[in-house]
Amino acid sequence: MTLPPKPVPRPDKVSLIGYMRRFRADILSAQPARLYRAWMAEFRTPFFRSFLVNQPDLLRLVLQERPRDFPKSERIRAGLAPLLGQSVFVTNGTVWERQRRIIDPAFEGGRLRDSFQAMVAAGEAAVGRLKPGIREIEAVTSHAAADVIFRTLFSIPIEDETAGAVFHAFRDYQRSQPLLNLAALVAGPGWMPRLHGRRTRATARQIRGLIEALTQARAAEIAAGTAPDDLATKIMTTRDPETGQGFDAAEMVDQVAIFFLAGHETSASALAWALYLLATHPESQDRVAAEAASLPERPEFADMRRLAFTRDVFREALRLYPPVPMMVREATRPERFRDRDVTPGAQIVISPWHLHRHERLWDRPDAFDPARFATPEGQTCLREAFIPFSAGPRVCTGAGFAMVEGVLLLALLLRRFRLAPVEGCIPVPVAHLTLRAKQGIWLDLRRR
Repeated sequence: MTLPPKPVPRPDKVSLIGYMRRFRADILSAQPARLYRAWMAEFRTPFFRSFLVNQPDLLRLVLQERPRDFPKSERIRAGLAPLLGQSVFVTNGTVWERQRRIIDPAFEGGRLRDSFQAMVAAGEAAVGRLKPGIREIEAVTSHAAADVIFRTLFSIPIEDETAGAVFHAFRDYQRSQPLLNLAALVAGPGWMPRLHGRRTRATARQIRGLIEALTQARAAEIAAGTAPDDLATKIMTTRDPETGQGFDAAEMVDQVAIFFLAGHETSASALAWALYLLATHPESQDRVAAEAASLPERPEFADMRRLAFTRDVFREALRLYPPVPMMVREATRPERFRDRDVTPGAQIVISPWHLHRHERLWDRPDAFDPARFATPEGQTCLREAFIPFSAGPRVCTGAGFAMVEGVLLLALLLRRFRLAPVEGCIPVPVAHLTLRAKQGIWLDLRRR
Protein backbone atom coordinates (compact mmCIF):
# COMPACT_ATOMS: atom_id res chain seq x y z
CA MET A 1 0.00 0.00 0.00
CA THR A 2 1.08 3.59 -0.54
CA LEU A 3 0.78 6.58 1.69
CA PRO A 4 -1.81 9.24 0.98
CA PRO A 5 -0.17 11.82 -1.25
CA LYS A 6 1.37 15.00 0.02
CA PRO A 7 -0.49 18.07 -1.19
CA VAL A 8 0.90 18.90 -4.62
CA PRO A 9 3.40 21.76 -4.07
CA ARG A 10 3.12 24.83 -6.22
CA PRO A 11 5.78 25.55 -8.86
CA ASP A 12 8.82 27.35 -7.47
CA LYS A 13 7.79 30.47 -9.39
CA VAL A 14 4.30 31.91 -9.10
CA SER A 15 2.80 35.40 -8.97
CA LEU A 16 2.22 37.03 -5.59
CA ILE A 17 -1.54 37.17 -6.16
CA GLY A 18 -1.60 33.54 -7.26
CA TYR A 19 0.44 32.51 -4.24
CA MET A 20 -1.86 34.38 -1.87
CA ARG A 21 -4.95 32.76 -3.34
CA ARG A 22 -3.47 29.27 -3.00
CA PHE A 23 -2.11 30.08 0.46
CA ARG A 24 -5.54 31.09 1.68
CA ALA A 25 -7.15 27.95 0.27
CA ASP A 26 -4.52 25.44 1.41
CA ILE A 27 -1.30 26.41 3.17
CA LEU A 28 0.38 23.05 2.44
CA SER A 29 -0.03 22.88 -1.33
CA ALA A 30 0.85 26.58 -1.59
CA GLN A 31 4.45 25.88 -0.60
CA PRO A 32 7.12 25.27 -3.25
CA ALA A 33 8.56 21.78 -3.68
CA ARG A 34 12.10 23.00 -2.93
CA LEU A 35 11.21 23.48 0.74
CA TYR A 36 11.55 19.72 1.23
CA ARG A 37 15.27 20.03 0.53
CA ALA A 38 16.14 23.65 1.43
CA TRP A 39 17.84 24.63 4.70
CA MET A 40 16.13 27.99 4.61
CA ALA A 41 13.85 29.95 2.31
CA GLU A 42 12.99 33.63 2.26
CA PHE A 43 9.70 35.07 1.10
CA ARG A 44 9.77 38.80 0.48
CA THR A 45 7.11 41.25 -0.71
CA PRO A 46 6.71 45.03 -0.35
CA PHE A 47 4.68 44.34 2.80
CA PHE A 48 6.52 41.64 4.76
CA ARG A 49 9.46 39.28 5.00
CA SER A 50 9.33 35.75 6.33
CA PHE A 51 11.87 32.95 6.58
CA LEU A 52 11.11 29.25 6.68
CA VAL A 53 13.87 27.48 8.61
CA ASN A 54 14.78 23.78 8.33
CA GLN A 55 18.44 23.89 9.33
CA PRO A 56 18.87 22.08 12.69
CA ASP A 57 21.28 24.58 14.25
CA LEU A 58 18.98 27.49 13.39
CA LEU A 59 16.03 25.60 14.85
CA ARG A 60 17.98 25.12 18.07
CA LEU A 61 18.81 28.82 18.12
CA VAL A 62 15.18 29.90 17.75
CA LEU A 63 13.46 27.28 19.90
CA GLN A 64 16.04 26.33 22.54
CA GLU A 65 19.00 28.66 22.85
CA ARG A 66 17.40 32.11 22.50
CA PRO A 67 13.62 31.67 22.63
CA ARG A 68 13.12 35.09 24.28
CA ASP A 69 14.50 36.74 21.13
CA PHE A 70 11.96 34.83 19.00
CA PRO A 71 8.59 35.06 20.79
CA LYS A 72 5.30 33.73 19.47
CA SER A 73 4.08 35.86 16.58
CA GLU A 74 1.50 38.50 17.50
CA ARG A 75 -0.31 37.58 14.28
CA ILE A 76 -0.95 34.07 15.60
CA ARG A 77 -2.20 35.45 18.91
CA ALA A 78 -4.57 37.80 17.12
CA GLY A 79 -5.86 34.99 14.93
CA LEU A 80 -6.74 32.77 17.90
CA ALA A 81 -7.69 35.46 20.44
CA PRO A 82 -11.49 34.99 20.13
CA LEU A 83 -11.12 31.44 21.43
CA LEU A 84 -7.89 31.33 23.43
CA GLY A 85 -7.74 34.84 24.90
CA GLN A 86 -4.45 35.09 26.81
CA SER A 87 -3.79 31.37 27.11
CA VAL A 88 -0.35 29.86 27.55
CA PHE A 89 -0.31 28.95 23.84
CA VAL A 90 -0.14 32.56 22.66
CA THR A 91 1.45 34.59 25.47
CA ASN A 92 5.10 35.56 25.76
CA GLY A 93 7.63 36.76 28.33
CA THR A 94 6.83 36.98 32.03
CA VAL A 95 3.12 36.30 31.48
CA TRP A 96 3.91 32.99 29.78
CA GLU A 97 6.52 32.07 32.40
CA ARG A 98 4.00 32.60 35.23
CA GLN A 99 1.39 30.51 33.40
CA ARG A 100 3.80 27.62 32.90
CA ARG A 101 4.82 27.66 36.56
CA ILE A 102 1.17 27.08 37.48
CA ILE A 103 0.29 24.60 34.72
CA ASP A 104 3.37 22.36 34.53
CA PRO A 105 2.89 20.60 37.91
CA ALA A 106 -0.44 19.19 36.69
CA PHE A 107 1.36 17.23 33.95
CA GLU A 108 4.25 15.80 35.94
CA GLY A 109 4.87 12.07 35.79
CA GLY A 110 2.87 11.14 38.88
CA ARG A 111 -0.15 13.09 37.68
CA LEU A 112 -0.02 11.28 34.36
CA ARG A 113 -0.30 7.98 36.20
CA ASP A 114 -3.29 9.38 38.09
CA SER A 115 -5.00 10.24 34.78
CA PHE A 116 -4.31 6.90 33.14
CA GLN A 117 -7.48 5.06 34.14
CA ALA A 118 -9.57 7.94 32.81
CA MET A 119 -7.80 7.48 29.46
CA VAL A 120 -8.52 3.75 29.58
CA ALA A 121 -12.21 4.40 30.29
CA ALA A 122 -12.41 6.80 27.34
CA GLY A 123 -10.70 4.28 25.07
CA GLU A 124 -13.02 1.47 26.12
CA ALA A 125 -16.02 3.75 25.57
CA ALA A 126 -14.76 4.55 22.05
CA VAL A 127 -14.40 0.84 21.26
CA GLY A 128 -17.89 0.22 22.62
CA ARG A 129 -19.39 2.91 20.37
CA LEU A 130 -17.72 1.61 17.21
CA LYS A 131 -19.63 -0.65 14.83
CA PRO A 132 -18.16 -2.68 11.97
CA GLY A 133 -18.42 -1.19 8.52
CA ILE A 134 -17.13 1.83 6.63
CA ARG A 135 -16.52 4.71 9.02
CA GLU A 136 -15.13 8.25 8.76
CA ILE A 137 -12.35 7.81 11.27
CA GLU A 138 -11.62 11.47 12.09
CA ALA A 139 -15.08 11.73 13.64
CA VAL A 140 -14.30 8.63 15.72
CA THR A 141 -10.94 9.94 16.95
CA SER A 142 -12.32 13.42 17.67
CA HIS A 143 -15.03 11.90 19.85
CA ALA A 144 -12.52 9.69 21.67
CA ALA A 145 -9.96 12.45 22.23
CA ALA A 146 -12.64 14.82 23.53
CA ASP A 147 -13.78 12.12 25.94
CA VAL A 148 -10.21 11.73 27.21
CA ILE A 149 -9.92 15.46 27.85
CA PHE A 150 -13.20 15.78 29.72
CA ARG A 151 -12.57 12.67 31.83
CA THR A 152 -9.03 13.73 32.77
CA LEU A 153 -9.69 17.46 33.11
CA PHE A 154 -13.17 17.60 34.69
CA SER A 155 -13.95 13.95 35.58
CA ILE A 156 -16.98 13.91 33.27
CA PRO A 157 -17.57 11.76 30.17
CA ILE A 158 -18.36 13.14 26.75
CA GLU A 159 -22.00 12.16 27.34
CA ASP A 160 -22.27 14.98 29.89
CA GLU A 161 -24.51 17.72 28.45
CA THR A 162 -21.97 20.54 28.74
CA ALA A 163 -19.07 18.36 27.57
CA GLY A 164 -21.06 17.29 24.53
CA ALA A 165 -21.97 20.90 23.72
CA VAL A 166 -18.31 21.99 23.91
CA PHE A 167 -17.30 19.08 21.66
CA HIS A 168 -19.83 19.93 18.96
CA ALA A 169 -19.02 23.64 19.11
CA PHE A 170 -15.29 22.90 18.77
CA ARG A 171 -16.02 20.79 15.72
CA ASP A 172 -17.74 23.76 14.10
CA TYR A 173 -14.88 26.06 15.07
CA GLN A 174 -12.28 23.69 13.64
CA ARG A 175 -14.05 23.75 10.28
CA SER A 176 -14.40 27.52 10.15
CA GLN A 177 -11.01 28.79 11.37
CA PRO A 178 -7.66 27.61 10.02
CA LEU A 179 -4.80 27.83 12.48
CA LEU A 180 -2.51 29.29 9.85
CA ASN A 181 -3.61 31.52 7.03
CA LEU A 182 -1.91 34.33 5.18
CA ALA A 183 -2.96 36.95 7.73
CA ALA A 184 -1.61 34.82 10.56
CA LEU A 185 1.82 34.52 8.97
CA VAL A 186 2.42 38.03 7.72
CA ALA A 187 1.76 41.64 8.53
CA GLY A 188 0.35 43.56 5.62
CA PRO A 189 -2.31 45.91 4.30
CA GLY A 190 -6.00 45.73 5.11
CA TRP A 191 -6.99 43.85 1.97
CA MET A 192 -5.24 40.69 3.14
CA PRO A 193 -7.48 37.78 4.28
CA ARG A 194 -9.38 38.38 7.51
CA LEU A 195 -8.26 36.55 10.62
CA HIS A 196 -11.72 35.42 11.66
CA GLY A 197 -15.27 35.98 10.52
CA ARG A 198 -18.57 36.46 12.33
CA ARG A 199 -19.30 32.73 12.54
CA THR A 200 -15.88 32.01 14.03
CA ARG A 201 -16.26 34.70 16.68
CA ALA A 202 -19.75 33.53 17.58
CA THR A 203 -18.63 29.91 17.95
CA ALA A 204 -15.67 30.99 20.08
CA ARG A 205 -18.01 32.91 22.40
CA GLN A 206 -20.24 29.85 22.70
CA ILE A 207 -17.29 27.60 23.60
CA ARG A 208 -15.92 30.06 26.15
CA GLY A 209 -19.34 30.41 27.76
CA LEU A 210 -19.62 26.65 28.20
CA ILE A 211 -16.08 26.41 29.59
CA GLU A 212 -16.83 29.25 32.00
CA ALA A 213 -19.80 27.29 33.35
CA LEU A 214 -17.57 24.26 33.94
CA THR A 215 -14.87 26.27 35.70
CA GLN A 216 -17.39 28.11 37.89
CA ALA A 217 -18.93 24.81 38.96
CA ARG A 218 -15.50 23.41 39.76
CA ALA A 219 -14.57 26.52 41.76
CA ALA A 220 -17.69 25.98 43.88
CA GLU A 221 -16.73 22.33 44.43
CA ILE A 222 -13.22 23.35 45.47
CA ALA A 223 -14.64 25.86 47.93
CA ALA A 224 -16.95 23.19 49.36
CA GLY A 225 -14.17 20.60 49.58
CA THR A 226 -15.97 18.19 47.22
CA ALA A 227 -13.88 18.61 44.05
CA PRO A 228 -12.44 15.46 42.43
CA ASP A 229 -8.65 15.20 42.23
CA ASP A 230 -8.31 15.75 38.49
CA LEU A 231 -6.34 18.10 36.24
CA ALA A 232 -8.78 21.01 36.58
CA THR A 233 -8.65 20.88 40.37
CA LYS A 234 -4.87 20.63 40.33
CA ILE A 235 -4.48 23.65 38.05
CA MET A 236 -7.11 25.76 39.83
CA THR A 237 -5.55 25.14 43.25
CA THR A 238 -1.89 25.53 42.24
CA ARG A 239 -0.20 28.78 43.19
CA ASP A 240 2.70 30.41 41.42
CA PRO A 241 5.69 29.68 43.68
CA GLU A 242 7.10 33.17 42.98
CA THR A 243 3.96 35.28 43.54
CA GLY A 244 1.67 33.00 45.54
CA GLN A 245 -1.16 33.74 43.13
CA GLY A 246 -3.17 31.32 40.99
CA PHE A 247 -5.37 31.78 37.94
CA ASP A 248 -8.44 33.94 38.30
CA ALA A 249 -11.72 32.88 36.67
CA ALA A 250 -11.05 34.56 33.32
CA GLU A 251 -7.52 33.15 33.10
CA MET A 252 -8.80 29.66 33.82
CA VAL A 253 -11.24 29.87 30.89
CA ASP A 254 -8.30 30.79 28.62
CA GLN A 255 -6.24 27.84 29.85
CA VAL A 256 -9.06 25.29 29.61
CA ALA A 257 -9.67 26.42 26.03
CA ILE A 258 -6.09 25.63 25.05
CA PHE A 259 -6.11 22.36 27.00
CA PHE A 260 -9.11 21.29 24.97
CA LEU A 261 -7.58 22.50 21.70
CA ALA A 262 -4.17 20.95 22.39
CA GLY A 263 -5.48 17.80 24.02
CA HIS A 264 -8.38 17.17 21.70
CA GLU A 265 -7.70 18.54 18.23
CA THR A 266 -4.06 17.51 18.03
CA SER A 267 -4.61 14.06 19.54
CA ALA A 268 -7.56 13.40 17.25
CA SER A 269 -5.53 14.37 14.19
CA ALA A 270 -2.52 12.20 15.12
CA LEU A 271 -4.66 9.20 16.01
CA ALA A 272 -6.68 9.38 12.79
CA TRP A 273 -3.59 9.48 10.59
CA ALA A 274 -1.98 6.67 12.60
CA LEU A 275 -5.04 4.47 12.02
CA TYR A 276 -4.94 5.21 8.30
CA LEU A 277 -1.25 4.33 8.12
CA LEU A 278 -1.92 1.03 9.88
CA ALA A 279 -4.87 0.29 7.58
CA THR A 280 -2.58 0.70 4.57
CA HIS A 281 0.27 -1.29 6.13
CA PRO A 282 -1.25 -4.58 7.33
CA GLU A 283 2.02 -6.10 8.58
CA SER A 284 2.51 -3.18 10.97
CA GLN A 285 -1.15 -3.40 11.92
CA ASP A 286 -0.72 -7.06 12.86
CA ARG A 287 2.29 -6.20 15.06
CA VAL A 288 0.31 -3.50 16.88
CA ALA A 289 -2.62 -5.89 17.33
CA ALA A 290 -0.28 -8.53 18.77
CA GLU A 291 1.11 -6.05 21.29
CA ALA A 292 -2.41 -4.96 22.17
CA ALA A 293 -3.48 -8.57 22.72
CA SER A 294 -0.76 -8.90 25.36
CA LEU A 295 -2.41 -6.24 27.52
CA PRO A 296 -4.63 -7.23 30.43
CA GLU A 297 -8.32 -6.53 29.93
CA ARG A 298 -7.98 -3.39 32.06
CA PRO A 299 -4.46 -2.07 31.45
CA GLU A 300 -2.42 -0.32 34.12
CA PHE A 301 0.11 2.43 33.48
CA ALA A 302 3.01 -0.03 33.83
CA ASP A 303 1.60 -2.08 30.95
CA MET A 304 2.51 0.68 28.50
CA ARG A 305 6.02 -0.79 28.31
CA ARG A 306 4.54 -3.68 26.33
CA LEU A 307 3.63 -1.32 23.48
CA ALA A 308 7.10 -0.46 22.13
CA PHE A 309 6.27 -0.97 18.45
CA THR A 310 2.92 0.80 18.85
CA ARG A 311 4.81 3.79 20.27
CA ASP A 312 7.07 3.86 17.20
CA VAL A 313 4.02 3.69 14.92
CA PHE A 314 2.56 6.71 16.70
CA ARG A 315 5.88 8.55 16.42
CA GLU A 316 6.00 7.81 12.70
CA ALA A 317 2.45 9.12 12.30
CA LEU A 318 3.49 12.31 14.11
CA ARG A 319 6.46 12.59 11.77
CA LEU A 320 4.52 12.15 8.55
CA TYR A 321 1.40 14.04 9.64
CA PRO A 322 2.35 16.48 12.45
CA PRO A 323 -0.90 17.78 13.99
CA VAL A 324 0.37 21.38 13.97
CA PRO A 325 2.13 21.58 10.61
CA MET A 326 3.61 25.06 11.04
CA MET A 327 4.65 27.36 13.90
CA VAL A 328 5.54 31.03 13.71
CA ARG A 329 8.01 33.07 15.75
CA GLU A 330 8.94 36.71 15.32
CA ALA A 331 12.44 38.20 15.28
CA THR A 332 12.87 40.97 17.86
CA ARG A 333 16.40 42.03 16.93
CA PRO A 334 18.62 42.02 13.83
CA GLU A 335 19.87 38.53 12.97
CA ARG A 336 21.98 36.89 10.32
CA PHE A 337 20.64 33.51 9.18
CA ARG A 338 22.96 31.83 6.71
CA ASP A 339 23.67 34.61 4.20
CA ARG A 340 20.50 36.63 4.84
CA ASP A 341 19.74 39.58 7.09
CA VAL A 342 16.71 38.98 9.30
CA THR A 343 15.20 42.28 10.40
CA PRO A 344 13.13 42.87 13.55
CA GLY A 345 9.51 41.96 12.92
CA ALA A 346 10.32 39.29 10.33
CA GLN A 347 8.33 36.10 10.72
CA ILE A 348 10.30 32.91 11.37
CA VAL A 349 8.25 29.98 10.11
CA ILE A 350 9.11 26.59 11.60
CA SER A 351 7.40 23.85 9.67
CA PRO A 352 7.29 20.34 11.14
CA TRP A 353 5.49 19.39 7.93
CA HIS A 354 8.62 20.13 5.86
CA LEU A 355 11.22 19.34 8.50
CA HIS A 356 9.82 15.85 9.16
CA ARG A 357 9.98 15.03 5.42
CA HIS A 358 13.24 16.82 4.67
CA GLU A 359 15.17 15.00 1.97
CA ARG A 360 18.59 15.88 3.45
CA LEU A 361 17.73 14.75 6.98
CA TRP A 362 15.56 11.64 6.74
CA ASP A 363 16.17 8.40 4.87
CA ARG A 364 13.18 7.76 2.55
CA PRO A 365 11.35 10.74 4.11
CA ASP A 366 7.93 9.96 2.60
CA ALA A 367 7.95 6.28 3.57
CA PHE A 368 6.09 4.84 6.56
CA ASP A 369 8.78 3.02 8.54
CA PRO A 370 8.27 2.80 12.34
CA ALA A 371 11.50 0.79 12.62
CA ARG A 372 13.56 3.83 11.59
CA PHE A 373 13.60 5.05 15.20
CA ALA A 374 15.62 2.01 16.27
CA THR A 375 18.55 3.04 14.00
CA PRO A 376 21.34 5.48 14.93
CA GLU A 377 20.24 7.76 12.08
CA GLY A 378 16.67 7.67 13.35
CA GLN A 379 17.76 8.58 16.87
CA THR A 380 19.73 11.53 15.51
CA CYS A 381 16.73 12.72 13.54
CA LEU A 382 14.54 12.35 16.65
CA ARG A 383 16.85 14.82 18.41
CA GLU A 384 17.38 17.27 15.55
CA ALA A 385 14.47 17.05 13.14
CA PHE A 386 11.40 15.78 15.02
CA ILE A 387 9.35 18.50 16.71
CA PRO A 388 5.63 17.55 16.69
CA PHE A 389 5.33 19.18 20.14
CA SER A 390 7.77 22.03 19.41
CA ALA A 391 11.02 22.09 21.44
CA GLY A 392 12.87 24.01 24.12
CA PRO A 393 11.15 25.92 26.92
CA ARG A 394 7.94 26.17 24.89
CA VAL A 395 7.64 22.46 24.24
CA CYS A 396 4.03 21.38 24.74
CA THR A 397 3.46 20.78 28.43
CA GLY A 398 1.15 17.88 27.55
CA ALA A 399 3.60 16.08 25.24
CA GLY A 400 3.98 13.13 27.61
CA PHE A 401 0.21 12.99 28.10
CA ALA A 402 -0.34 12.94 24.33
CA MET A 403 2.17 10.15 23.75
CA VAL A 404 0.56 7.91 26.36
CA GLU A 405 -2.95 8.72 25.13
CA GLY A 406 -2.17 8.10 21.46
CA VAL A 407 -0.37 4.80 22.02
CA LEU A 408 -3.03 3.54 24.43
CA LEU A 409 -5.97 4.38 22.15
CA LEU A 410 -4.23 2.80 19.15
CA ALA A 411 -3.78 -0.42 21.13
CA LEU A 412 -7.35 -0.51 22.47
CA LEU A 413 -8.85 0.08 19.02
CA LEU A 414 -6.59 -2.44 17.25
CA ARG A 415 -7.26 -5.04 19.93
CA ARG A 416 -10.90 -5.19 18.81
CA PHE A 417 -10.92 -4.12 15.15
CA ARG A 418 -9.09 -4.86 11.93
CA LEU A 419 -8.75 -1.87 9.61
CA ALA A 420 -8.63 -1.67 5.83
CA PRO A 421 -8.60 1.31 3.45
CA VAL A 422 -11.66 2.10 1.37
CA GLU A 423 -11.03 1.90 -2.37
CA GLY A 424 -11.02 5.30 -4.00
CA CYS A 425 -10.91 7.17 -0.67
CA ILE A 426 -7.35 8.42 -0.40
CA PRO A 427 -7.20 11.28 2.14
CA VAL A 428 -5.51 14.53 1.21
CA PRO A 429 -4.03 16.42 4.18
CA VAL A 430 -4.99 20.07 4.68
CA ALA A 431 -4.28 22.48 7.53
CA HIS A 432 -7.29 23.59 9.58
CA LEU A 433 -6.92 24.01 13.34
CA THR A 434 -4.83 20.87 12.98
CA LEU A 435 -3.75 18.69 10.09
CA ARG A 436 -6.93 17.03 8.81
CA ALA A 437 -8.05 15.26 5.64
CA LYS A 438 -9.86 17.28 2.99
CA GLN A 439 -12.77 14.84 2.70
CA GLY A 440 -12.18 12.87 5.88
CA ILE A 441 -10.41 9.55 6.42
CA TRP A 442 -12.62 6.59 5.53
CA LEU A 443 -11.76 3.10 6.79
CA ASP A 444 -13.43 -0.28 6.67
CA LEU A 445 -13.64 -1.78 10.18
CA ARG A 446 -14.09 -5.47 10.96
CA ARG A 447 -14.14 -7.14 14.38
CA ARG A 448 -11.16 -9.33 15.19
